[in-house]
Amino acid sequence: MSVIIKKVCNHADLKKFIRFNYEFYKNCPYSVPDLYEDMLDTFSPKKNAAFEFCEAEYYLALRDGKIVGRVAAIINHRANEQWKKRTVRFGWIDFIDDPEVSSALIEAVKAYGRAKGMTEIEGPLGFTDMDAEGMLIEGFDQLSTMATIYNYPYYPKHIEALGFKKSADWVEMKIYIPDAIPEKHRRISEIIARKYNLHVRKFKSRKEVVNSGAAHRIFELINDAYAPLFNFSRMSEKQIDQYVHTYLQVLDLRMVTVVENEQNEIVAVGVSMASLSEALQKAHGKLFPFGWFHLLRALMWKRPKMLDLLLVGVRPDYQGKGVNALLFTDLIPVYQKLGFEYAESNPELELNDKVQNQWQYFKTEQHKRRRCFVSKID
Repeated sequence: MSVIIKKVCNHADLKKFIRFNYEFYKNCPYSVPDLYEDMLDTFSPKKNAAFEFCEAEYYLALRDGKIVGRVAAIINHRANEQWKKRTVRFGWIDFIDDPEVSSALIEAVKAYGRAKGMTEIEGPLGFTDMDAEGMLIEGFDQLSTMATIYNYPYYPKHIEALGFKKSADWVEMKIYIPDAIPEKHRRISEIIARKYNLHVRKFKSRKEVVNSGAAHRIFELINDAYAPLFNFSRMSEKQIDQYVHTYLQVLDLRMVTVVENEQNEIVAVGVSMASLSEALQKAHGKLFPFGWFHLLRALMWKRPKMLDLLLVGVRPDYQGKGVNALLFTDLIPVYQKLGFEYAESNPELELNDKVQNQWQYFKTEQHKRRRCFVSKID
């Protein structure tokens, strides 16, 4: 039977679109399912603030009435304007090991982009950089994280066969928590603090984070720090509100550190949390009826050996000055106390030397690589 492409037109179709990934990877020990409720919000124009400057359509591939693939077609107008491109993104792509299916899905995204005046197709990318991006090309035997995509090894082979080329690569690192802060790292931290009159600030309550305005200032710093990076588009105020509301409630504030200057301006931030990878697997991506228990257990009672570095950013005028050392001089004792063995860096652009250099005093292991692919639209 030939492949039929069906556009997602209603809530029932959207549920099938989301659930296909869960079923497709339910027996894979390395895949980490997204929270179903989060995915519903992500794909909803009423819930996702990125739709202020994005538009999208979602497609299912069917053969003999059975779903055999899915893909999202996304246009981020803000990113296109910033980077002077006319690009349609493909994201949330999954397909069986059949070139006819992968080709049909990509062609659906191309057709959508072509109709909107786009000249190239790129992905996997989400609406913004706060979504998972990049197709795994190395590290298929490594546990994924809640912030990244897992895919089977045949995926990139299909994409390359369709004429796509490398657009960008990200690497992911395991950073092992040392028994003590490396002495050179500690000295650099002390020197940098004195030289630039910097100090570490910790928050005692979520109320303090919100009422002090620190939550918004942190995301404004991320906007500035990440602005030069691949395909980044600035977060809007509505997006920032959404992220603060979503994530602040689950953060352990001991694992959140900011560095301020003598004017009490935030110049660096490190946000980390216990890995929820195994908890999400046990919850099968659902909060109810009992999924919340596995997540709460990982956050509060029986932490895993792994933690996720969610956000690390330094204000542009302080980059390259060693300010990161203050963040991890503060955070390492916290990680030790909480019993973590290593941190997952999550994706870092391979050409971002400033980020790569911050791990030079630690034992590390590069264990994953993921790629964004690009092709012209004929």
